[in-house]
Amino acid sequence: MATILLKARLALELPAINQALDALLQTLPAPVRPAASHTVVSGGKRLRPLLTVLAARLFGCQDKRVYTLGCTLEMLHAATLMHDDVIDSAATRRGKPACHTVFGTTETILAGDALLSEANACVASFGDPRLCAVFSRATADTCAGEILELHAMHNTGLTQEEYASIIKGKTACLIRSACEMGAIFAGAPEAGVEALKTFGENIGMAFQMVDDALDCAPEEATGKPTGGDLREGKLTPPLQMYRNALDAASRASFDKAFEQGTFTQADVDAICAAVRERGYDAKTREAAEGYLSLARTALDAVPDAKERGILLQMADYVRDRKK
Repeated sequence: MATILLKARLALELPAINQALDALLQTLPAPVRPAASHTVVSGGKRLRPLLTVLAARLFGCQDKRVYTLGCTLEMLHAATLMHDDVIDSAATRRGKPACHTVFGTTETILAGDALLSEANACVASFGDPRLCAVFSRATADTCAGEILELHAMHNTGLTQEEYASIIKGKTACLIRSACEMGAIFAGAPEAGVEALKTFGENIGMAFQMVDDALDCAPEEATGKPTGGDLREGKLTPPLQMYRNALDAASRASFDKAFEQGTFTQADVDAICAAVRERGYDAKTREAAEGYLSLARTALDAVPDAKERGILLQMADYVRDRKK
């Protein structure tokens, strides 16, 4: 299915989303604004705030404050990116210098903390304890996912269940929370809130799996360096499929290099090329379709409004995205 309606709606909503995000950045203490803004305004698809807006509109809410609410999770996400780049010693983020390479490690960490604190205060200002609970849970779940991933680095014995727990925390919880907060803000019935939670979590799980498949794509196609997961020691589904197909001797060699982090760039390029040639990236997308099917089914319980059709197209977008 084409995603024309989704793209048109994002183009329509993006100015208000960016305006709300800019206004929130101006509420930060002046000393932390430059570092915080460096990450927040450097790009991103803005899918999380869009989902909050769509979830609220789905249940008839026209309150323009929903843009501000949706941007709180974008601020949380930006804070995690700033901290992640420090932990990973990443040189770039979205094709631009990572925040810590411009402002230093300490200032970046503190600016990320300020972003998170301001977002939390903003959510509290809406006066609904349920929104605060969702935001707090999203913060905790994101941290838990990052810790799980940290412990799983360079682990060739990672199970599918462990992988699912990691991506539920690092990606799916924020997308789930974006949908849930929009439904709560709109005063949706409990069944509607639960349906949007289910939709969002499954969209998030699929989004990360497709992201892992795209990591093996050529840099000229995605704009991101090829094989970042392999270099960092993350055994994602396409890499796990590649490993499982190796003979005993080749697998032992792969495991040693993976566990010690000694792959050369030539190794990375060759493994990613093999992943593509053998279709392991496509098989990862096929596995993600299971989550997308659950997401689509969840929308059976929501009003048959135009936003429902756009949310269904969100599933198609996640399935087909190229970058």
